[in-house]
Amino acid sequence: MKSKSASSWSAAKSEELYGFKRWGAGHFGVDSDGFVNVQPLADGRSIRIMDVVDEALGMGLKAPLVIRFQDLLRHRVIQLNQVFHQAIKDEGYKGSYRGVFPIKVNQLREVVDEIVTAGKDYTYGLEAGSKPELMIALAMHEGANRLIICNGYKDHDYIRLALLGRKIGKKIILVVEQLAEVDDIIKVSAETGVKPMIGFRAKLLTRGEGKWAMSTGDNAKFGLNTAEILFACEKLRAAKLGSCLRLVHFHIGSQVPNIITIKNAVIEATRFYCQLAKMGFPMGYLDVGGGLGIDYDGSRTNFESSMNYTMAEYARDVVANIRDICKASHVAVPDIVSESGRAVVAPHSMLVVEVFERINKRETLGVQHQPKVKHQVVIDLEQMHKNKAKLGRLERFHDAMQKKEESFSLFNLGYLDLENRAAAESIFWQICEQLAKECRDAGYVPEELHDLNRLLADQYVCNFSVFQSLLDHWALKQLFPITPLHRLKERPTVNAILADITCDSDGKVSSFVDLQDTKDYLAVHPLNAKPYYLGIYLTGAYQDIMGDLHNLFGRVNEVHVFLEPDEPDGFYIEEALSGSRISDVIEGVQYQWEELCRRMKAQIDAATRKDLVKPREGVRLVEFYESQMLSKTYLNIEPKTARKSRK
Repeated sequence: MKSKSASSWSAAKSEELYGFKRWGAGHFGVDSDGFVNVQPLADGRSIRIMDVVDEALGMGLKAPLVIRFQDLLRHRVIQLNQVFHQAIKDEGYKGSYRGVFPIKVNQLREVVDEIVTAGKDYTYGLEAGSKPELMIALAMHEGANRLIICNGYKDHDYIRLALLGRKIGKKIILVVEQLAEVDDIIKVSAETGVKPMIGFRAKLLTRGEGKWAMSTGDNAKFGLNTAEILFACEKLRAAKLGSCLRLVHFHIGSQVPNIITIKNAVIEATRFYCQLAKMGFPMGYLDVGGGLGIDYDGSRTNFESSMNYTMAEYARDVVANIRDICKASHVAVPDIVSESGRAVVAPHSMLVVEVFERINKRETLGVQHQPKVKHQVVIDLEQMHKNKAKLGRLERFHDAMQKKEESFSLFNLGYLDLENRAAAESIFWQICEQLAKECRDAGYVPEELHDLNRLLADQYVCNFSVFQSLLDHWALKQLFPITPLHRLKERPTVNAILADITCDSDGKVSSFVDLQDTKDYLAVHPLNAKPYYLGIYLTGAYQDIMGDLHNLFGRVNEVHVFLEPDEPDGFYIEEALSGSRISDVIEGVQYQWEELCRRMKAQIDAATRKDLVKPREGVRLVEFYESQMLSKTYLNIEPKTARKSRK
């Protein structure tokens, strides 16, 4: 029989608890059966994510698993272009929108290919920040009207590659980041006989906001200050390349949470544009860079993991401010370029992880580990636990802390055995749990007791690497929405942080999205004999490409999902990519896996000759070692040993 608390729970309550309607942007939600669904086009057609997981399992692809919803990626490209086109129409703007996707945000072929295809009807181009990215852009770029914007530091070969593209009819703009690049562009242009299209990146004084606020200001890494812009103009005119200056560019930072920051930057950059146009340069393009955010926590605020504006509001403010400044300056409006990468690709990708172990510090000791003779400190703690009504919550907490410290001191001095220390620890955490439950129903909670839920949180160990799949969470404390993918008709009764399988204490997720600031734990369900899966959402920007090889785990399995055209809620896996094998990651750190196998075989053969192992056993050991070279790097969780609870 179900308990009253369990039966009173519902899928709708889970949907509210985890904030799907706030951060899901109409794409993610919970169905009546308690499963997470995705609507890639936000049009009512949905895919149950556990169905995708099950199909991937049938193909031999276990979690950790990246799922890419390619229709959602296409939808975001179209949505960005449409909001700008609508803003241009509504504001009576005389120019066009010429967006580009910054390849650095996700360089994977399947992502860039889908974006190029989706942007075909919108002359949506690409941005490159390095020579390898430019080589991708040159080959993937289609059509004479789509732009390629070239950012980043440039050597002569970088410039030659850009001019190669100009020679075959592509609209490629070399953005000058440092004053010395002007001389390089002039020199290579003269050598090749190809006239470049040139842009200047202005070093704005508008103060940035969020994690990347230092992208602007006097100490910014890129850009020309006002005096350098004037020097660059003189150099171009002296080289008779004044007609090549076509663009002003700025970048206010990634994930800008406050629309006021964006407005101020657009106004300042438009002033630069108008001044250069009045100086006689042909101009024609204003690149507002990146910064369009993603509301990771759904709070719609200027918190660094959120944004206090919509995509449509962003487009309207960019268009309206450029129009107003140009009109006041009597300068023709430019075509608007933006480099929105995070906003385009983050929602289309998610990570699925499997929980396989629970670490719980407060479970009671089994009978076999109870102390035969209880020390007085253990007896005192037992009395505190039983007689909870006699003292106030804060006083009980202080007393329990004192006894816990006393038990540690006694143990270190040799007066407390292992069983009594274990009993003292166990009872202390039971008292803390008792206090935490009382605080949930109380009005005022003393400050010292606020952190009890965090201290009591279990660790749910998941088969993945934070350093490979969620590097921004570790490096930048970036928040990502995380929820169970199933069992959402059940009340989640366990508070947990997530631990990965790397040999690193930082390999964990201990900060979670919440409507009010952040949470130190995630509400999850108790583990049982069945697999338990969590979804980590909005991971399509930077995480795929920035993951490292800490502990040599490498890339995870991956599937690309499309809506089935002929079925209302159907889908198909268009492509499945197998994750890294041990041999792959070993070769990535300069080992030859065949050589390692040869060396291991030699050692086993030597052990066989010494009769340390039998010949047949030696053959099996060699075969096992060689077979592991071709296996996946992540844990192969066996159902019989899964779901254990470690005390």
